[in-house]
Amino acid sequence: MTRSFVTSFIVLTSFFGYCQNDTIENYQKTAITSNMLGLRTTIYKVADINEAKEWYSKAFGIKQYFDEPYYVGYNIGGYELGLLPEENPTTNKAESVLAYWGVDNIEKEFARLIELGATEHEKPTNVGGELMVASVKDPWDNIIGLIYNPEFKLPE
Repeated sequence: MTRSFVTSFIVLTSFFGYCQNDTIENYQKTAITSNMLGLRTTIYKVADINEAKEWYSKAFGIKQYFDEPYYVGYNIGGYELGLLPEENPTTNKAESVLAYWGVDNIEKEFARLIELGATEHEKPTNVGGELMVASVKDPWDNIIGLIYNPEFKLPE
């Protein structure tokens, strides 16, 4: 199976799995009472934290709020993006987890990250309805997922 198909299947089953038996509003209320509180932090390990800090500041259009040699932290819409220096730098990174950052224009953001030096991992792909996903690899080979999902709303 192709990566696009698998990604599409996961996104669609996640989205439609809770929609078919319940409303999004009821799903969000249920999620709030769960022991899991939701995504808080995504960490990317990098060989050169100073270069990565510069690149990620450009890529996400925001300056870090925490800046130490052992950790650099960004607040991206209330979520933590962290950079950790690798003790033994490698570009052989696992592809078993994808974190998707929400965007309003997936084609534009995908192209902008490529211009900044990222490499294509998965081109923008429609995964059903208006949902689109894409991913790139940063200069340290970490995967940055992008998602356009007009149905996603944070609980109030």
